[in-house]
Amino acid sequence: MSTFTAELIGTMILILFGGGVVAGALLYKSKGNGGGWVVITFAWGLAVAMAAYAVGGISGAHLNPALTIALATIGSFPWADVPAYIVAQMIGAFLGATLVYFMYLPHWKGTEDSDAKLAVFSTMPAIKHPLSNLISEIIGTFMLVLGILALGTNTITDGLNPFLVGMLIVVIGMALGGPTGYAINPARDLGPRIAHFLLPIPGKRDSGWSYAWVPVVGPIIGGAFGALFFQQIFEGKNSVAFWVLAVVIAAIFIGAQATVKNVRD
Repeated sequence: MSTFTAELIGTMILILFGGGVVAGALLYKSKGNGGGWVVITFAWGLAVAMAAYAVGGISGAHLNPALTIALATIGSFPWADVPAYIVAQMIGAFLGATLVYFMYLPHWKGTEDSDAKLAVFSTMPAIKHPLSNLISEIIGTFMLVLGILALGTNTITDGLNPFLVGMLIVVIGMALGGPTGYAINPARDLGPRIAHFLLPIPGKRDSGWSYAWVPVVGPIIGGAFGALFFQQIFEGKNSVAFWVLAVVIAAIFIGAQATVKNVRD
């Protein structure tokens, strides 16, 4: 199997399980209806672990453009391979979301809440404030990439690392996922959002395109900064890119603080 196919299949598995648990918790007459946030966050963590176990030995199981770009930023992954990985991840995410649609095919019509239908596919903020929402995605993905790299510094029993990354996803979801639904992965959000737009889902709303840039840009910034932070602080390798990105993020924080008074929840 090629690395392209591995990333495609791994991301498809991730979205099938991750989107599937949201569908099970939200859609009409699903036996999992009302499962709640704890069920969703645990299943997403297990989804990441299962996908990583499936293809990690072939492609490294990035399954996330933000992680791929972050690793390339610090020289741990070749930039030449980044476009193919991202394309594979996007296709896999779209296919995984399409499988979720067919898995719950009879349940869409009976579900009146169009926001819930969109939530099966992509994230939306609890309170819409783009700069604050951007910060949430930056922090969440920062912790994802920093956590993955930090785990790599430990001596871990063979085969346990994907499970620990899955648990990292769980704690990010529980602790940091409330404001935006913790996309922390551009493919996880954009691929299924495109599927939502294209699929004939009864009674669906618009696909939230005005917000769609946040779960793409935020994770890329946060992931790159997480990798540069690890390199700068953990490994002691000074980088101009680290300081430049730190200034950009500080400006986003300042802008969010200056505009949050205008938020209407």
